[in-house]
Amino acid sequence: MQGRRKISLNIGRSIDIIIKRFTPFQKDVLRAACEIKPGETKTYKWIAERIGRPNAQRAVGTALKKNPLPLLIPCHRVVASGDKIGGYALGVELKNELLKFEKYLCTVPNRKRKIDK
Repeated sequence: MQGRRKISLNIGRSIDIIIKRFTPFQKDVLRAACEIKPGETKTYKWIAERIGRPNAQRAVGTALKKNPLPLLIPCHRVVASGDKIGGYALGVELKNELLKFEKYLCTVPNRKRKIDK
């Protein structure tokens, strides 16, 4: 992956500290997953190409399965080609729900919400 940089999780630590024990390939996969914005999905192939290993889609899936922080490092945003959901270490049902929730949050218009007193 070109221009490796630390990615902040806004919890006072960078992802590099958390994934220190992983191989360079696994680190690249998890960093690439962090680039996917909420409400978006990318394929295992996209990550493989992004990290310069275009034929490593299956290895990408294996690396994502080892994600130590699946809700902070958004591996749920990685899907299979052909509109298939792919796997998820915490269950495919949860992956679907997380994706639906993020899409909802990204489509809700920004407006002031009244708070009932």
